[in-house]
Amino acid sequence: MSDGSISGLSEAEAKEFHSIFVTSFFLFIVVAVVAHILAWMWRPWLPSATGYKTALDSVQQIASYLC
Repeated sequence: MSDGSISGLSEAEAKEFHSIFVTSFFLFIVVAVVAHILAWMWRPWLPSATGYKTALDSVQQIASYLC
């Protein structure tokens, strides 16, 4: 630890690790946002004024077409 680094990485190695970490974190956030949007489109977390019944009616209607 003569260079003062706690991790033992050189400055170039630390910058490379940081860039990989930031990129992977950004990709994780993008995937999470897309997943939340798709989940919201499938089944909203907050019901409409008529409740969840109208959302379930449309799912049952689609299921009847498929079966």
